[in-house]
Amino acid sequence: MSVKIKTPFTRDDVKKLKAGDSCLISGVIYTARDAAHKRLCELIAENKPLPLDVKDSIIYFVGPTPAKPGEAIGSAGPTTSYRMDAYSPLLIELGQTGMIGKGKRGVEVIEAMKKHGAVYFGAIGGCGALLSKCIKKSEVIAYEDLGAEAIRRLEVEDFPVIVVIDSEGNNLYEIGKANYLSTKFR
Repeated sequence: MSVKIKTPFTRDDVKKLKAGDSCLISGVIYTARDAAHKRLCELIAENKPLPLDVKDSIIYFVGPTPAKPGEAIGSAGPTTSYRMDAYSPLLIELGQTGMIGKGKRGVEVIEAMKKHGAVYFGAIGGCGALLSKCIKKSEVIAYEDLGAEAIRRLEVEDFPVIVVIDSEGNNLYEIGKANYLSTKFR
């Protein structure tokens, strides 16, 4: 059974999720990769407004391919999340509550998640064409010069993810490894 999530994704919503929960996200999420994250953090440092409201938001680490005629977006599989580790703590502090990507996260990101209340969702790498079917609308809202890495506003319906790291710091990568190592079938 999957937990249904509607955006905006509040800190109260965050607290209800645990590592290992399967979720289906519906509503608005944003895309951004490392170049866009760097620009967002530069704006913050300059005390300038951001092109999106990060409060109660979910950012998907993706650089989608161009859309085919009649489709909202091209293949949209997750990118490796550690590239955003230098920038994520600041955005979490400002109110970002969710991130979608693949792979491990650094200690600083996990500590920010625990301190401020955020979760890290995993999406299945290699399934970008299937994931794109859950994206109903895509609009570039900032940094068009970055091409596939521009910031997009996506409207999604039942976008499938798994809570990899919850707001208490429980980490599915570590839990899964410990469970495997404790079995007698190694």
